[in-house]
Formats: sequence, structure tokens, C-alpha cells
Amino acid sequence: MDILQNFAAGIAHLASPEVWLFIILGVAVGIVFGAIPGLTATTAIAMFTPLTFALPRYPAFGFLLGIYCGGYYAGSIPAILLKTPGAPGNAATCVDGYPMREQGLAGKALSLSVTSSMIGGIFSALVLLFFAPLIGKMGYLFGAPEYFAIAMMGMTCLAGVSGKDLCKGIASGLLGLCMAMIGQDAITGMTRFTFGSVQMISGISLIPGLIGLFAVTEVLSKAEEIGREKKGTITDFKFYPPKLADYIHIKWILFKSCLIGTVIGAIPGTGPTISAWMAYNEAKRSSKHPELYGKGSPEGVIACESSNNAVTGGAMIPLTTLGIPGDSVTAILLGALMIHGMTPGVTFVTNYADMLYFFFIVLIIANLFMWAFGLLGSKLFPYILSVPTQILMPFVIVMCICGVYAAASTYYNLFLIVILGAVGFLLIKAGFSMAPMVLGFVLGNIIENNFQRALIGSNMDPLCFFSSPLSIGIWVAAIVLTTWMLVKNKQSNAMDAKLNSAKGADTSAEKD
Repeated sequence: MDILQNFAAGIAHLASPEVWLFIILGVAVGIVFGAIPGLTATTAIAMFTPLTFALPRYPAFGFLLGIYCGGYYAGSIPAILLKTPGAPGNAATCVDGYPMREQGLAGKALSLSVTSSMIGGIFSALVLLFFAPLIGKMGYLFGAPEYFAIAMMGMTCLAGVSGKDLCKGIASGLLGLCMAMIGQDAITGMTRFTFGSVQMISGISLIPGLIGLFAVTEVLSKAEEIGREKKGTITDFKFYPPKLADYIHIKWILFKSCLIGTVIGAIPGTGPTISAWMAYNEAKRSSKHPELYGKGSPEGVIACESSNNAVTGGAMIPLTTLGIPGDSVTAILLGALMIHGMTPGVTFVTNYADMLYFFFIVLIIANLFMWAFGLLGSKLFPYILSVPTQILMPFVIVMCICGVYAAASTYYNLFLIVILGAVGFLLIKAGFSMAPMVLGFVLGNIIENNFQRALIGSNMDPLCFFSSPLSIGIWVAAIVLTTWMLVKNKQSNAMDAKLNSAKGADTSAEKD
């Protein structure tokens, strides 16, 4: 009965036209940002989260989840049209999407992409509905040692988001932890890393930290590329309505791809890049025509995009039930939930059950609007890609400044985003990734506070972190997860090296 009441309460929040308006607006914003290479859903949510402060929580999260769904899909648009993925999660789509465009099937590739993304997003939303409450019931078993173990398991996922250089990924994650420690200690009241500045006693807030590391860093990176952008040809693409037959004969590939995306999304710190490549490899392995993959196979596009968008609902499971972000976007949503007065974690399902069902319903609605916009806008997307960088980047930086200043009305935060953006840009130039840093930054306070609480509650006994079967199980899972991701990273790097070698051979052959 409680489930039905909470479900009804979640639906009731959709009675306001304002919620529907912001869902539609969020999907549109997400598609625009996702379709511009470099300006991902993460950048869009980091930019627009401060603008939701004045909104009630339901329109605010309808807007943010709309951006989430639209942005994850839209990265496939430049991947198909220009062989330039809008986000790392859409890189696998280039393998078959771009050859389809070269064969004159760009409209079909775009249609398959948005329809597969819609199917994957709705599949993961249904999984969120059925499994998130079950996981949330375990919440009462969690104390400070278990929370610390969960947060450390999130940090072990650095192995999955560090890219090709694990050492640099670990260094980036540790730097994020140091950023989280700036300011006053929540337990002892001592100040750290303030350098005598009164303003730094409050530390670095989530919003300026995330906007500086993501949005401003992206602006600086794109500004450096002005004059060197890859040019694409704008042509008139035919509209290709989705056909059920395209999906029925590969229903098992589609199901496995959605399942892979949801499971990978539910593992903290992984994200759509790993899921898309895993789904692509599995689809190719089980296909009746694996020789067509890489030459314009519709199955390849369907597998990548369904898995990519299935991450959205999957990543919401650890966010809402454990307070652990599943990827960089949900790391920002974690901050948004806290700012709107809700604490994600093991009590979220019981304290905010109506919000959990609201999330589930909004994800389904957002995916349906994303599907409609994707089909109707297939002729306009190439024009979005033609916006000059020198016009776009000033607009983005102005939005960042306005959003951060609106959050706290202090020039200190403006100073922070400039410094963090410059630091992030230099780190990217040095081969470091922002994802591990953000992971460390978001989880830093959870790790530190629960570490201290566990030790104080156990009279400084370090064995308290292994005092319950649950905490021991979490530590074992963290070790297994880390080992699995290290193996997958090694396999991915070997595959990349093989692909690069093949491309080099093809280039040499063309020159000859």
C-alpha cells in the first residue's frame, strides 16, 4: 500500500504545468549541449544547476533530469555526422554511425540512435523503480564504518575513470580529496589549507567547484581549438521513421545492451564510456554478421546508444540509495539534491519516497520527449554543429559567471571558478582527467567525516571498519570491482592500440 501511495504522490507532482515545461526545456537544452562536441550533459547540468535554486524542487529536478537524458543521447549526433563524439560515451557510436552517413544513411543512423537511446533510458528507469526501494531497505544496517567503506568503494572506481594512465587518475583523485578538505573540519572545527583567508574557511562549495572543473575547463579547452575545428558538410538529411522490424530481429542484442548499460551505470564511478564499448563488443560477438561491424552496421549503433542511455537510470540507483554518484553527472546531481534540502543515502527511499518515484516518472517522460525531439530535429542538428566556437564560448562563460554569482552572491566564488578552471585546463594538458578529481572532491567529505565518526564511536579502534559482515562484504566488493575494472582497462587499452595500429596501416596504404 505504501508503494502505491508513494507512486501516486510522485505522479501528483506532475499535475503542475510548470513541471512539464521544465522537463521539455531541460531535454531541449541537453540536446543542444550534447550535440556540441565538448559541451556534454555534465557541462550543461553544472552550468544550469545554480539557476534552479529559486525553483521548487520538482520543476528543478524535472529540468535537470531532462538535461541528463537529452545530453547523453545527443552526443551521438556529431559522432554520426562528423565522426567526432559529443562525449566520451558516444565514441563507440562513431565506429558504425559515421560509415552509415558515408553510405547516405545519416537519417537512418540518427533515427536508430535516438530510438535506441529512448529504449535504453526507459529500460533503466523501470529498473530504478523496482530495485532502488529494495536496496534502500538495507539503509538501517549502515553506520559510520559502512558509510566509510561505501565511499572508499566509490574511490576505488578511480580505476574505471582514470583513462589510460592509472597513476595520473589516482593523483587526480587525491587532488580532489585535498580540495574537499579545504576549510573548517566538521568534527574538530580546525581549519586546513586556508592560507590565512577568512573566505576559505567555508571551503569550496559544490557548485563553484563543479562549474570550475567542468564548464570553465571545457571553455578554455575549446577556446584553444579555435581555428582548428573539424569542419562538417551540412546537407539535407531524409527523415527515417523508426521501424519495429529494425529491433525485433535483434531483440536479444538490444536487451543485453540495455542490461549492460544499467548494471554498469549502477556501479559508482564507471559511466557510459565503458558500457557503450562493452555493449558493442558483446553485440559483435553474438551477431550473425559480425563482419559488418565497423562498416556501417545498424546493430552497432543500436547497441552503443541503448547501452549509453541505459546508464542514466542505473546511475541513479547508487545516488539515491547509497549517496554515491554513479558518474560525473550524478556527482553534480548529488550536490543539487543537497542544495535543495535532501540528503541522498540509505534513508532517501524512506524519507523522500515520492521524490524517488518522481525521478522514475520524469526519466520516462524525458526519454519520450527526447525521442520526439530527436526525430523531428534530424534535419536541424547539422546547423547546431556549425555554430562558431568564438561565438559559443563567450556565451557559455557568461552563463557560468551568472550562475555561480546567483548561487551565493559573492565574488569569492567567481575567483574560485577562474582558478579551478585554469588548474583543470593545465591538468588536462598534462594528461590528467577531471572525472577522478570530481569523484574525490564529491566523496571527500563523506570519507573524512565518517572515518572520524567511526573511530570516535569505537574508542579509536581501527578494527571497527571490519566489525560487521556488511562492511566486510563492501570491502571485498571494492577489491573485486577494482580488479575487474583494471582488467577491463587493460583490455580496452589493448583494443585502442590495435585500432590505432590498423588506422596507421590504412593511412600508409592510402599514401602509397
